[in-house]
Amino acid sequence: MPLVVSIAEMQVSPNPDVTLVTYALGSCIAVALHDPVRRAGGMIHYMLPTCSAASDRGKENPVMFGDTGIPLLFESMYALGCRKADLLVYVAGGAQIQDNEHVFNIGKRNYTLLRKIFWKNNVIITAEHVGGDVSRTLSLDVGSGRVRVRIHGAETLLSSGAQPPFDATRRSES
Repeated sequence: MPLVVSIAEMQVSPNPDVTLVTYALGSCIAVALHDPVRRAGGMIHYMLPTCSAASDRGKENPVMFGDTGIPLLFESMYALGCRKADLLVYVAGGAQIQDNEHVFNIGKRNYTLLRKIFWKNNVIITAEHVGGDVSRTLSLDVGSGRVRVRIHGAETLLSSGAQPPFDATRRSES
């Protein structure tokens, strides 16, 4: 069952029958999180790197911005019982769209912000499909962990849904 994550939105789901999908990833960035242990997933599609904490737009819709939205995505996954150590992280977007003069560099700024947040929080990206000058679609099948990027009808697998390199079912909580 598809669950669409529109621009400036976030969704999380513990339902293994759900496929999270976001369209029109130009300069925007999508972050998809998958927990293969709990078979839960989450996705954000943010537009801009930062907001002023005092700004009305930031208060109205914090997931429009990477600096406020990315932490909310992780917090929402933790609320489902997920642990940071179990999360697989996928990133797509950050293209250079309609800015041939590279004046605004929104895609690059979005990606740079994401890398800084992940570096500060010790988050490793499992796989990514970023940059370039094309729009993308990203989907995450919550049950299987399969992650796909589609560009002009051509599909690339970021994850085939194989289990992580550890036996998550036997992992100790200590």
